[in-house]
Amino acid sequence: MNLHSGTYYWPTTFPDAPSYPALEEDLSCDVLIIGGGSSGAQCAYYLSDSNLDVVVIEKSTIGSGSTSTNTALLQYSGEKMFTDLINTFGEGYIKRHLQLLKEAINEIEAATKKVSINCEFNRRDTLYSASCVDDVESLKKEYEFLKQQNCELTFLTKEDIEAKYPFSRDAAIYSYNDAEINPFRYTHALLEYAASKGIRIFEQTEMNGRHYDKEQDKMIVSTKNGHSIKARTIIFAAGYEGIEIKNEKKTSFVSTYTVTTHPVKDLSDWYNRTLIWETARPYLFMRTTNDNRIIIGGLDDNTSYSEDRDSKLIHKKKKLIEEFNKMFPTIQVQPEYSLAAFYGGTIDGIPIIGKYEAFPNCYFLFAFGDNGTVYSQLLSKLIAKEIVEGNCPDLALYLQERPLLNN
Repeated sequence: MNLHSGTYYWPTTFPDAPSYPALEEDLSCDVLIIGGGSSGAQCAYYLSDSNLDVVVIEKSTIGSGSTSTNTALLQYSGEKMFTDLINTFGEGYIKRHLQLLKEAINEIEAATKKVSINCEFNRRDTLYSASCVDDVESLKKEYEFLKQQNCELTFLTKEDIEAKYPFSRDAAIYSYNDAEINPFRYTHALLEYAASKGIRIFEQTEMNGRHYDKEQDKMIVSTKNGHSIKARTIIFAAGYEGIEIKNEKKTSFVSTYTVTTHPVKDLSDWYNRTLIWETARPYLFMRTTNDNRIIIGGLDDNTSYSEDRDSKLIHKKKKLIEEFNKMFPTIQVQPEYSLAAFYGGTIDGIPIIGKYEAFPNCYFLFAFGDNGTVYSQLLSKLIAKEIVEGNCPDLALYLQERPLLNN
């Protein structure tokens, strides 16, 4: 899968990132994690304090897939409002989902304090604004639900927004204590931590075959460099490329675009350097970085063909800068990095843990959606808990055949 193209900011922030050898022998292990991006690293982190023998393989280098394009806004709110999700799954289900998402952000923060690499984690507030007056009512309804769940937030009127920002919107939810992170450094930090606990990590080691040995009750993976790995359990944490291994029908893809600017000298007009997004679909989103750059993203396109996606990058880059200038006319920006990438979501708005008959003893981690880093932290913890303890009731909420609304 041609995941992305363009120029990438995150890898430049960690030019001396740790590297790992390619696999040069046959192995056996308890758990094999396939994928050395954010999801694989989060799984390794949660398994690192267990007594299990764990191996991670990555077909290229750590963090070189979608992790390098991840804008890493850490929020519990997602593309589908919780009030809409309730209509599909029921209120009790979605209340628990919300609680787990909030816990996942806290877990990310806790992880950044345990590792030795600076992950550039910062708590940030979020401005989620109504893109038009017709969206104000649904935004108000969402605010009231979140308030009932003890979320820390405020509902802003048009006058409130204009008093804080150089642009105007009809209304907005202002959420406190969301966060941002450097996803490339975070992935490396988690894997370095896992390696220090004895987890074996191999780069340039691509799976090219697999089969289940019923007699041994093990999955056997073959690699392109001619070796095999026997594992009691496999976690496929290959991001969007996991769909090439198991085509999950509840997932869908569009194309998205991102610009990262040169560092900006003065961000004083950006109230609290909040994370910014909106109710429009496709939506625009913005954040700042530790070195005072601005990441502007969105303007998603329905194409799932990489050639079509990439041909639009120049136009999309120009449009993203124009949209930013409309909102912050006093902040002068120049694009330095720009990219086009596939963006995966789920049809019902909930991420997926896939468990399939055709893949015994395997988990597929599909942390698809606009909160991919948060989803991945949540799902990784649940998968690790079930592997280590033998049971995890919350995992059922995210299975591909998850329970729908109870009548």
